[in-house]
Amino acid sequence: MVRESSACLNVEVKAPKSANLGKLGFGESKDVMETEGRVIVGTYARTPIVLVSGKGCKLYDAEGREYLDMSSGIAVNSLGHGDPTWLKAVIEQANTLTHVSNIYYSIPQVELAKRLVACSFSDRVFFSNSGTEANEAAIKFARKFQRHSHPDAKEPPTDFIAFTNSFHGRTMGALALTSKEHYRSPFEPVMPGVTFVEYGNIEATKELIQKGKTAAVFVEPIQGEGGIYSATKEFLQFLRSACDDAGALLVFDEVQCGLGRTGHLWAHESYGVFPDIMTLAKPLAGGLPIGAVLVTERVASAINFGDHGSTFAGSPLVCNAALAVLEKISEPSFLASVAKKGQYLKQILTQKLGHNPHVKEVRGLGLIVGIELDVQASPLVDACQEAGLLVLTAGKGNVVRLVPPLIITEEELELAAEVLSGSLPALDGSNSK
Repeated sequence: MVRESSACLNVEVKAPKSANLGKLGFGESKDVMETEGRVIVGTYARTPIVLVSGKGCKLYDAEGREYLDMSSGIAVNSLGHGDPTWLKAVIEQANTLTHVSNIYYSIPQVELAKRLVACSFSDRVFFSNSGTEANEAAIKFARKFQRHSHPDAKEPPTDFIAFTNSFHGRTMGALALTSKEHYRSPFEPVMPGVTFVEYGNIEATKELIQKGKTAAVFVEPIQGEGGIYSATKEFLQFLRSACDDAGALLVFDEVQCGLGRTGHLWAHESYGVFPDIMTLAKPLAGGLPIGAVLVTERVASAINFGDHGSTFAGSPLVCNAALAVLEKISEPSFLASVAKKGQYLKQILTQKLGHNPHVKEVRGLGLIVGIELDVQASPLVDACQEAGLLVLTAGKGNVVRLVPPLIITEEELELAAEVLSGSLPALDGSNSK
């Protein structure tokens, strides 16, 4: 029997009210929100919750209400909140050495690169501070690779192919590769030379990947922000072959879908297709800012001293945290558990939600799952939040996106499915497509 949404998660277990509110001069959540409205640039339409602590898959707001976290800080907190191994790595490194810049060598950075190379297609790694920075680096590396490969060409290949529903970041280069027009239009002109084509459409893409013109093709094996759409094996195989024929690079953006989220360490492993460049970020350092660009030796050979750089990237603190994350997630038993829980989640969502006329499809791989609706998802998201469940939207606002911590239990997944099911009546007055 499905529990009503009023049987919310936050009734019985409460964390103590945060002492930090008073210490920082805030009385209650309302004070924090009002102050935020005065002092922070208004780029975020925030959910009206002030989160102050977390443990495992649970978060607590300033009033002590408990929430089951199915958002993971937008697919970042793969080990949940306060993982003991991660915490130990951070504290020990913070007590030893936090930052030195890339003028000097540091051991955690070299060790992390060594391990990423060992468990992937790549030969070398460049570190950045975020996913969009990783994609900016990939853009530069692709352009430099083409210049290096065509030393006598007056105009080496400089153009890029990207896809509908893509999201690669918000800085100017990555933004140019992002298909949603409302992200790009306020900041135009963005980087020229990008052509968008329908995701998964082999025939349409065939005509666009051209020798002497295309520098690289950027694609997400599974689109997160775009609505949880998975590529087919045939599509990625075609891209690999077409790029090889045209002398273009194939770039996989696994910022959201990589590092265990699909039940494979890398999302592309399930397709058996390998890129020239892969960008990573979100979960790699367990909540600390990091990005990484994994490249083959062929690509790396085109990059020289001074071609790119970063002050903060690859710091000892962040890399030591990432080592703890990578070690845990790359365990075969851990990955197998993610795959199993992902299948279970889709199964129970289909059982509990599939009968509802607003639910068009439940899709995804591993623990990146989308529930497509025939109306906007925000009323359902809001109702879930009221019932103590935090979920996200995706696509055109009509997809509920579930990207929980990879450590989530089947019991917690059941509870999430029950709350989603019990909250579905919130959609009944919604006519917005």
